[in-house]
Amino acid sequence: MEQIMKIAIYQGAGVLGRVDENLEVIRRSAQSAARQGAGFIIFPEMFLTGYNAGDAIFELAEAPAGPSAEKAGRIAAETDIALLYGYPERSGDRVYNSAVLIGRQGSQLANYRKTHLFGPEENRLYHKGDSLLLVNLEGLKIGLLICYDVEFPEAVRLLAAAGADLIAVPTALMKPYCRIARHVVAARAYENEVYVAYVNRCGVEGHLEYCGLSCVIGPDGDEIIRAAADEALLFADIDRAAIAKARRENPVLTDRRPELYSRSVQIIGGS
Repeated sequence: MEQIMKIAIYQGAGVLGRVDENLEVIRRSAQSAARQGAGFIIFPEMFLTGYNAGDAIFELAEAPAGPSAEKAGRIAAETDIALLYGYPERSGDRVYNSAVLIGRQGSQLANYRKTHLFGPEENRLYHKGDSLLLVNLEGLKIGLLICYDVEFPEAVRLLAAAGADLIAVPTALMKPYCRIARHVVAARAYENEVYVAYVNRCGVEGHLEYCGLSCVIGPDGDEIIRAAADEALLFADIDRAAIAKARRENPVLTDRRPELYSRSVQIIGGS
């Protein structure tokens, strides 16, 4: 089992509503990342279609094994790199804000549905997912979340406690919430001693201006790479030995007391 995997993160705007054009961006970025030795590349939330698509999402949504996923599978196999990208998933009469993970050979390894929906528009368009996923990618255990999910410490802690090495977070973080990318993501990595790859959109879609600021944070909470506000393809090594080192030096996970957290809080004084 390899101790280190080089990953790539792609920060970009994509083209709203143009699935084929966005798949071509995935192809070009995957080719470039593979040439530079990466085994895994992560794209932003709803990258396949654009995030701020409104009711057009109902027409653009596809099944997990739909035509776009088949094309993405061929891209993964041709470039020999695993892919994670966001897309609108159709399941019967429901639509989910989802992310699909495809392995190097082109087979689909996981399909994650966003569990915490942000704001009235997401709640109008999508149904909530109801499970967290931990996926083994060539020995690297990857927890999948989407954007707002990472703002809930319980979700990251559950994935870390289940054995995650890396939390991969396709996102569409817009202004004025840039503090999430700057501060919250690093806190999640540090308090759980895992790598966190937070992969944002950039540019403008309608009334939304995205923050950019995509990053990979190490298990010690330190920033490994950080994008600015523009398109970027960045690389980081995910080193399982660094996770073990962080957990030896600061054993926060083993010092937890789950039996205490399940109890009710005693409230003294007050009304």
